[in-house]
Amino acid sequence: MLKKYATLAAVVLMTAVTTSVPPSVASSRTLLPDLRQAPPGCAGGHAGDPLKCVDWDVCLVMDPAAPNGRCVLPAAAKAVRLRFTSSEENVGDGPLLLYGHRDNAAQERMTVRQALRSAADGSIPADYDAAQRLTRTFTYYEPATDHQHWHLMNFEHFALVSQKGETVVTDRKNGFCLGDRFRVADIDKVKGVPGPSGPDTDLAARLRANKCRHHEPAALDVVEGISVGSGDDYKYDVDFQWLDITQVPSGTYDLVNTVNDDRTLAETNYDNNSSSVSLSIEWPDGEPGLHQVLPRAPIVKFLRSCPGRKRCG
Repeated sequence: MLKKYATLAAVVLMTAVTTSVPPSVASSRTLLPDLRQAPPGCAGGHAGDPLKCVDWDVCLVMDPAAPNGRCVLPAAAKAVRLRFTSSEENVGDGPLLLYGHRDNAAQERMTVRQALRSAADGSIPADYDAAQRLTRTFTYYEPATDHQHWHLMNFEHFALVSQKGETVVTDRKNGFCLGDRFRVADIDKVKGVPGPSGPDTDLAARLRANKCRHHEPAALDVVEGISVGSGDDYKYDVDFQWLDITQVPSGTYDLVNTVNDDRTLAETNYDNNSSSVSLSIEWPDGEPGLHQVLPRAPIVKFLRSCPGRKRCG
């Protein structure tokens, strides 16, 4: 599996400060991406009613610490997970292109620079040294069997939020291997989609095949990114693509997905970086009691979908 899930939930972001020109200045001479967060539970490239998205489920597991785990019957369950697919799309003017680099294999992390496409001649920086923006994120090699490639950290986060605006549960997943995994549904409305030839087309071909240096723990460089008109999705049945709702009381909540939350990546627009779904959780036999006894799974219903909005309640 070539997807992108970190097992290091407590990894701390590097404190390096962006040293390049601000996005507002850079955008006048470079073409920036625009990362759009799709509603939770929708398959990549979904074009219909978000409330009809079916890429989510409620999964009871035996081991609360397992990255994923096989869904089991209530009698054997110790935890309940709300699993859902999430997708991010680039509908901007230029590609999202990130280069990771470290000087030697003794360094566990690679620093990451964002490369910006020139508005003047269409050129795209070819490597880390040529990339214009130092970011606050980094990559590290995830050795887990289902990954074994380099993860970009803190690209997307998700949370369950109460109607009072209080965060109830946060994610444990924060690492990603980015590439072109699908075409956006409204691609005919997106400018800058790679044509039959040119630098953008060459980059798109590279990102479609991107494996983030799979089986290369000694790598010194890695590429991550999404072309204009493409997206990267994370299926609901893979590691850490869930929120633990074992201790969440019955009620109505917002499931919120946010890409580029700290704005370390330069974009043309940050207003569409979050999407949410209002959902209800109901424990038919009461909430779990002592020893995490789960007589039945909670009933979860998606009530309302709010694309492009951080709150839906």
